[in-house]
Amino acid sequence: MATAVSSANTSSVLDRINNGRTSMANNTETFLKLLTTQLKNQDPLSPTDTTQMTQQITQMTGVEQQLVTNDLLAALVGMNTGSGLSEGVNMIGKQVTATSDTSTLQDGKATFTWSQPGQSTSLTVEIKNAAGKVVRTLTPEDQKSGAHTLTWDGKDDSGAQLSDGGVYGINVVAKGGDGKDLKVTNIKGRIEGVVTAVDNSTGQPKVMINGQAVPIDSVIGVTAVTKAAETDTSAAA
Repeated sequence: MATAVSSANTSSVLDRINNGRTSMANNTETFLKLLTTQLKNQDPLSPTDTTQMTQQITQMTGVEQQLVTNDLLAALVGMNTGSGLSEGVNMIGKQVTATSDTSTLQDGKATFTWSQPGQSTSLTVEIKNAAGKVVRTLTPEDQKSGAHTLTWDGKDDSGAQLSDGGVYGINVVAKGGDGKDLKVTNIKGRIEGVVTAVDNSTGQPKVMINGQAVPIDSVIGVTAVTKAAETDTSAAA
């Protein structure tokens, strides 16, 4: 997914380029006046070194070329911003799946993923609530190397079913055959829901899923909402 740059940042870049171009034009005009005056008044027996003049003209030309390059980069920034917003708008009303640092308990379950560099002999997953308190400790049987996916049933250690809507994260502790901790990476939660809006107030386009703002480049799946889901959503509203 494309990551967009804010329109405010784009405007700032364009302002700096335009200011630089104006200053460059003034400096070029002054330089040419000085050069013309110098050529008119130079000593015929000791003329100005043409090599030095050539170097100065080359430097001025190089700056102009850099300004053109900056214009092209600014144009690309603007294209990225527009495409990011358009991409988000196209998701409105669709069912999406996205990754996040946390997962929201929905329909009595929440999904998490992680990766580990090797086979573990001891694997513990702690489910933590928004306050950082461990509500459930799990010991998955699958301890293979590579990517893992865990779907939690939403129950705490006492067996009580927790309410939907809660936001949870995980802590994974994996130990190898030598008893040392394995470096677990890519710990993510999953968010699923219908996109209701697009927000670009922070400069990074985000889609609203279940009231949560999620960066567009975190979306990993998009599907059309079924008729039944549309009916359920309308009834709930």
